[in-house]
Amino acid sequence: MNAYAPIGRVTVAAVDLRESGERDAVDAYVRGHAEGTPFHLTSWQQAVAEGCNQVAHLLVVRSEAHYPLHRHPREGGNPLPPNLPVNPVITDPRLRGDHGAFVGAGDAHSANHLNDGRILGILPLTEIHSPLFGRALVSTGFAVAGGILADDDAVAEQLAEAAWALAESLSCPTVELRGGAAPGDGWIVKQGAHAGFVRPIAADDAAELLAIPRKQRAEVRKALDKGMSVETGTAARDRDAHYAVYAESVRNLGTPVFPRSLFDAVLDRFGADADILTVRHDGIPVASVLSLYHRGAVMPYWGGGTQAARYLRANDLMYYALMNHARARGCDRFDFGRSKTGSGAFAFKKNWGFAPQPLRYAVRTADGAELRDVNPLSPRYRLQIALWQKLPLAVANRIGPMIARGLG
Repeated sequence: MNAYAPIGRVTVAAVDLRESGERDAVDAYVRGHAEGTPFHLTSWQQAVAEGCNQVAHLLVVRSEAHYPLHRHPREGGNPLPPNLPVNPVITDPRLRGDHGAFVGAGDAHSANHLNDGRILGILPLTEIHSPLFGRALVSTGFAVAGGILADDDAVAEQLAEAAWALAESLSCPTVELRGGAAPGDGWIVKQGAHAGFVRPIAADDAAELLAIPRKQRAEVRKALDKGMSVETGTAARDRDAHYAVYAESVRNLGTPVFPRSLFDAVLDRFGADADILTVRHDGIPVASVLSLYHRGAVMPYWGGGTQAARYLRANDLMYYALMNHARARGCDRFDFGRSKTGSGAFAFKKNWGFAPQPLRYAVRTADGAELRDVNPLSPRYRLQIALWQKLPLAVANRIGPMIARGLG
């Protein structure tokens, strides 16, 4: 980004996600920004709000916008309609407009005025509440990416400060930015603890197979000889198969499964930009992945396999088939997502010929507050993971979503 101040009057304001015009404007900005991800889209925020009952916030910097004066509901203003668990009203004076006006949500006049200015930057945030893991503002919740998306460093700094002011007003002791522009003073920036993996998709199926390094290619060839079938779609059959496989997979890893409602909400909100690919053996689902599609890239996001998948090498077939499926959809890049540096998943992706790209995350905590730790690889959770792996699947699937909805 360029380090220059935006021209003209700029204001940081909260946007009402119930307003379709606002959503369209923000999504257009995300899709036009070189660093935009699926997790910056309003569809992701809405899906998380609906699927996990966490609160969505969206901060936007606009140029030359004119804001009418509105009073906060706590000061006698109009209450917000409870359509979605979304609270876009700013209560901290530091987040007011440059003439001291609150930007009210749920007010059509306010929403129309928000459209007057050109978007210079955005920051989607999820307000996470968990009795086990505490409170935090996360950009973006339940995602591996997010953070500040801005035209320049000055706008990025405005958004970082606005996020911290919002966190203080909500009594959230932590703000996590998973990627995006680096914030300024007061933030701890972690570089390289996680890595992303992206490479081009080859020209055809045969070339794709040859693009995989020799040892991993041999595993894919073995999988191709097992007589498994591949299906794609978003119908009830696809959703049922995916959740059953994914839930078993994460139980075997010792972590709680997310609510089924989260997967359904993502599929419903993303429409044609998300689908499920399932590998079956003798008609039984053994591996499945829910993928997102964004700006020519496919991202296999929630995937896993059953116990039988290891012998069948079903996961190897799943990713190879997804590469070919994505090409048929018009994609030219395969985004294998993030992995913790040095982990088994990190090594697995390198085996597929992907070069790790260090990721930058930032966190800020209130004075005296501990850093929130939701990393399943953390030594502090070793005992809990071992116990979870022994739970009957039905029990894990019943308890897991209640815990996982608070991970963020």
